[in-house]
Amino acid sequence: MRVAIAGGHGQIALRLAKILSQRGDEVVALIRNPNHADDVRRAGAEPAVVDLEHASMDEVAQAIASSGAVVFSAGAGPGSGSERKETMDYGGAVKLIAAAKQAGIRRYLIVSSMGANPDAPGDDTFSVYLRAKGRADDAVRASGLDWTVVRPGGLTNDAGRGRVTLGESVPRGRVTRDDVAAVLAAALDSPNTTGKTVELVGGETPIADAVAAI
Repeated sequence: MRVAIAGGHGQIALRLAKILSQRGDEVVALIRNPNHADDVRRAGAEPAVVDLEHASMDEVAQAIASSGAVVFSAGAGPGSGSERKETMDYGGAVKLIAAAKQAGIRRYLIVSSMGANPDAPGDDTFSVYLRAKGRADDAVRASGLDWTVVRPGGLTNDAGRGRVTLGESVPRGRVTRDDVAAVLAAALDSPNTTGKTVELVGGETPIADAVAAI
């Protein structure tokens, strides 16, 4: 399968690209900075320089054309202000929905966050982020596409264990970026995850079993 990953230079995205390419999938990584092209190539992906925040929907649709699935793993990132949470974490996800529809792509996975909620209280940047992610999740769920929303807990760079806790509602916790990427790769192959919103933290269930049990 050809998989397009928005936010292709992100830490989870690079891990996902490596998993997918090593198992024989074709990966296109949407990146904003052309200087990141070699990094995504090393992960096994084909770079497509498209600034999701400012590109037209037609440009995004062209970049993801011929893909069987899209993964939204983009975000404004730490240190960015509230405005970019809206334009990237929410606006980017919505633009990718429109582009996927135009390109005839049905499968859409979004990397969200535990606590994402369009009505999250507070005026701080993190609260704005949670609201933006919540609105993005709502947009994906209302898109009519074959969607899956994955909401990881606190992210770490520890080595993946291949074991997680995954479900509609799980206790708050942390999870490695390795394991998040592995769950995304498994979900792409698992029709039972379509139409599901799941929370993800570290645990003791092998990833294949956890995904199959959703």
